[in-house]
This record gives sequence, C-alpha cells and structure tokens, in this order.
Amino acid sequence: MSPQIRKLVRLVEEIHSENGQQLAKPHRVAVAAAVIANPYGAGYVEDVVTLADELGEAIGELLGPECVRLLDDEIEAFGKAALVGVDGETEHGSALIHNLRFGNVFRRAAGGTELLPAAEKIGLQGASIDVPLKHKTDAKTRSHHQTVTFRIEDAPRADEIVVACIAANSGRPLARLATFGAEAPVSIA
Repeated sequence: MSPQIRKLVRLVEEIHSENGQQLAKPHRVAVAAAVIANPYGAGYVEDVVTLADELGEAIGELLGPECVRLLDDEIEAFGKAALVGVDGETEHGSALIHNLRFGNVFRRAAGGTELLPAAEKIGLQGASIDVPLKHKTDAKTRSHHQTVTFRIEDAPRADEIVVACIAANSGRPLARLATFGAEAPVSIA
C-alpha cells in the first residue's frame, strides 16, 4: 500500500552565526515532509496499527533517505513529526510515525541507534509544529537537544497529515552546557 501524496516539501536551513558569534562550521537542518491524505479518514478508528504497518515503510522510504540526502553532511541529531488535519485525531499521526517500519528506515539512513524524538498534534492549515531533535546515538548528549519549528502554508488540510523527518549536522549553535550528569548533586529535602 502506498500513501496518497498531495505534495512533498524539502527545506534546508543553514546558520552561519548566532548571537553575534561566527560558527566554526554552518549549522545545517534538513526537513523532508510529505502531505498525505489521512489514511484513517475522519473520526475514530479502533485499529490504527494495521494500516500504519502497511504504510510505515513506504513513508519512511519516501522521507528518511531524502532527509539524509538534503542535509548533505554527517547527521548528528534527528527527529520526526506528524501534524494531523482537524478531521483526524492525533493518534492517526502517532500511529504512522511511532512505527518501526517508518522509524527504522530513517534511523538506518541516518546511521542512528537511538529512538527518534517526535512531535505530533492536530493543527489547522498552516499550523507550525515544534520538533525535538536529539543525538542519533546518545540521547543524553545535551548539546544536541534542540527544537526545529516548521510549517507548510497550505497544509494540513482537514483530511490530511503532514509527516516529516528532520536532521541536523550538529548540536545547537554555541552549545555550552555541561555533559549529562556533570553538575553537582542536588539534594531533595
């Protein structure tokens, strides 16, 4: 089974300086997104898993390797998103992206081993979505905890879902927090 695609969106952002500081190398973020017809239709559907299993790999193949290609650099952080139109429910998008048939394709293409952090919600046409990214092999790497916001002006329509893969070539620009667990112990009284 293949998703019914209305449009594909590709976005690459490149940051050269942050807060007046020149970066050692540009911070690149790539988004590969598909606007698809909501395969569950409108309203409640009891079994969301069977259809997600049928579509997951096809959506992953469409977006995961394309996101890697778009970044055109070594991927260090990644994430995924589903923005569901108002006739659907969050669970419709969640079923598609929280499916190993989808996630494993992107994870393999990116050379990752960690779970893909995700965002999913219902939104009106043109709504933005904030997508968390984490390091692809060590989710505790604080420098790579970052959020990417994107939107597609004419999506999702009420009967659509925007599915996206997002990747970055580094952690946050100018990241300088201590490594996870390095701070002094805090006592809880």
